[in-house]
Amino acid sequence: MEIPISQSYKNRWVSLAFICVSILIISLDNTVLNLALPSISRDLGSTSSQLQWMIDSYILVSSVLLLTMGYWGDRIGRKLMLQIGIAIFAVFSFGSAVSTSSNMLIVMRGLMGLGAAVIFPATLSLITATFKDGKERGQAIAIWTAAFGLGSGVGPLIGGWLLNHFTWSSVFYINLPIAAIAIIGGQIFIQESKSENPKPIDLAGSALSIIGLFSLVYGIIQAGRTSWTNETVLASLGIAVVLLAAFAGWELRYKNAMLPIDFFKNPSFSGANFALTLVSFAMFGSFFLLSQFLQSVQGYTPLSSGIRLLPMAIALSIAAGISARIATKFGIKLTVAFGVFVTALAFFYFAHIDAINTPYSSLALAMVAAAAGIGLTMSPATNSVMGSIPVSRSGIGSAMNSTTRQIGGALGVAILGSILNTIYIGRIAALNWPVPLPAQAIQTIEGSIQGAHVVAQSIPNPSVATFIINNSDQAFVSGSARALVIAAVIIVIAGVFTLILLPSKIQPPVNEK
Repeated sequence: MEIPISQSYKNRWVSLAFICVSILIISLDNTVLNLALPSISRDLGSTSSQLQWMIDSYILVSSVLLLTMGYWGDRIGRKLMLQIGIAIFAVFSFGSAVSTSSNMLIVMRGLMGLGAAVIFPATLSLITATFKDGKERGQAIAIWTAAFGLGSGVGPLIGGWLLNHFTWSSVFYINLPIAAIAIIGGQIFIQESKSENPKPIDLAGSALSIIGLFSLVYGIIQAGRTSWTNETVLASLGIAVVLLAAFAGWELRYKNAMLPIDFFKNPSFSGANFALTLVSFAMFGSFFLLSQFLQSVQGYTPLSSGIRLLPMAIALSIAAGISARIATKFGIKLTVAFGVFVTALAFFYFAHIDAINTPYSSLALAMVAAAAGIGLTMSPATNSVMGSIPVSRSGIGSAMNSTTRQIGGALGVAILGSILNTIYIGRIAALNWPVPLPAQAIQTIEGSIQGAHVVAQSIPNPSVATFIINNSDQAFVSGSARALVIAAVIIVIAGVFTLILLPSKIQPPVNEK
């Protein structure tokens, strides 16, 4: 049972606005930091590895703790957890802004990930607890998805403007007023909600999930940096398999399980989570490739790239906003599958845009189509997950939804990045250099397209510099095309499994039928 939330019902749409502000702070932060990395590197003297860990420490901490934080939200209060999460995020945003060393910033970013792990499941579980009517809940989740997508899109614009006028610290300071609005508005308009009769704490389940997910996500991150056959990667992934299998076995036997495995017997839960994982795989991986293509290959500034990525955010937000009405008319199965296949077609089109000087109009068409497909997919699939579990367990259900997205996204960046790097290095290694280059220069060129451009700028011979830039750009584009084909195939597989597994209407939990 749930604590009565009649006041929450009266204010449900106003409270949704502040829930969306709470999620906005995460989606903005996820995009603006990438633009600030060059400035951070110059000011703090950061190495390439340190810059990567400024991104990955956040992903690692937030991914690992989502399940546990969603579980505690059900127990002690989802509004309380949301407020705590926003406060944590704000405090360590300030800590990031005043960081005086790379390692300090890496730690602050990891602690911001803790705040994100608390915020994310609390927002969705509050929506589920507040919007009892299935149709209204679907529309509320669609608005939540649209807000997140819009934040991701305007993030580069805001970040680019801030970096043009202020120091890199500004991309963290911007979180503070947004956090203040979310906390004050949430305190006034969001009603508390939690499980009225929480079960005994599942300490063993929490510990196994945290350590198992840490090993899994760490292994994925390291694989993207090194290779999938690296000893550390294999050991980490092996530990993850053992611990997560132990977690599943424990949850099956323990009557007060943190994550009841019975949830996965409901195809509305398991089918939707599967679709979300694979779509997130493709989305995060493709964004990783696309942002580099615009900046490193086509030479746009961060702000110009942000402007050119904005149509994606608008398309995603519009599609997500109307997805609830489409799902009501045609059913969740067909809506999600249609969105998945539209995304796959867009990615196949992306993969055939393999020229360095591809006009923006061609890119924009593919970007808008892909974003619209993702918007149509994510909102109904999320509604399917949240509608298939008891409201009393909405925190853990929301956390599971977020965890699958994070893991899918991490896999997307790692696997598609590995495919890109393999093709890129192979093309560079096969070049016949017009003049001999130092081994260190060739190693830098093979390391990344950004490194290739740095080497080219340091060479006084214009023809050699042009040779390096043209061939590294083409190698990057060829690698991206191959990676996008793989992503498109994976999305098609997701669409097929969606048609097989996902019901047209949400199957409610057994104890709430």
